Amino acid sequence: MTTVEQPTSAWIPGPILGIETSCDETAASVLAIDGAVLSNIITSQHAIHQRFGGVVPELASRAHIESIENVSAEALQQAGLAWTDLTGIAVTQGPGLAGALLVGVNYAKALAYALNIPVVGISHLEGHIASAWLQDPAFPLPCVVLVVSGGHTHLYYKESSGHCRLLGATRDDAAGEAFDKGAQLLGLEYPGGPAIDRLARLGSPDAIAFPRSYLKEGSLDFSFSGLKTSLLYTLQAMPEQSRISRAADFAAGYQEAIVAVLVDKAFAAVRSSGAHALAVVGGVSANSRLRALLQQRAASEDLRLSLPPLAYCTDNAAMIAAAGRQALRAGLRASLDIDAHASMVSPFAQVI
Repeated sequence: MTTVEQPTSAWIPGPILGIETSCDETAASVLAIDGAVLSNIITSQHAIHQRFGGVVPELASRAHIESIENVSAEALQQAGLAWTDLTGIAVTQGPGLAGALLVGVNYAKALAYALNIPVVGISHLEGHIASAWLQDPAFPLPCVVLVVSGGHTHLYYKESSGHCRLLGATRDDAAGEAFDKGAQLLGLEYPGGPAIDRLARLGSPDAIAFPRSYLKEGSLDFSFSGLKTSLLYTLQAMPEQSRISRAADFAAGYQEAIVAVLVDKAFAAVRSSGAHALAVVGGVSANSRLRALLQQRAASEDLRLSLPPLAYCTDNAAMIAAAGRQALRAGLRASLDIDAHASMVSPFAQVI
């Protein structure tokens, strides 16, 4: 859980700096006193990790060390503010890569100490959930939130009070992980999710059928490991030339099997919870096919839907700042011995 303690004095609302270094993006963002995003700077490490087909933790940590000061300074400059204008700092505490998280947490603590302002540690999942309200502050509560990314596939019921209750989660691979592994099997470049999305637009989602795991009746959990295995065996059973010539159909069918389950489970959660609104957040929410199916289904069922702009789907610091602003307003702050937690359990017992 986020390490928090009651502050000795009330927080004076003002601009907040958010810092995100949980994986392979170094990001910083400044939010205004009213929550408006004044800057959202992201430095990607895709070029560093591409030749390895995935994120190398040690290289990610080094890249964060090299970038974090410049990224933070750029966020302040774009916001038109000085360091002394900040009234709080929010930083991703976990989950994520341990070394990468430590860079952000230690930098945030040093800034908070130097500026004599509070710091709060934020769960990466808290941040993704908060992104649903960045562009749509009036999005209603209660609602169902689907967090779908490279490391997470979770369904939450967010109550009117702001508390979240877990409804379902993946039992093996997250949806984003399934996309990345599928892309590797298809010989596509890293990152795999966007590569499959692009290639799938050239294929037919019905040309090659893949299994869709719904688990037992009424379950809101997810499972994508069997789908990945199905793709592997199907590819192995085909001549190489057929695999190459039908790559777009493979991508389209594989993608459809993932997004169809995500959509069906999300709307099942809405029905079972009695909510009238659905937010879908996280890196996979940038997938064009998923967004299209969600919008079609929401329109047909007259359901309020929040899909963050693409800039707030993948890892970013604006979402961390937004969650941090809520924590500070609730009277929370971390002590300066706050530490990173790579396998952090989301602190949804706290107000978010």
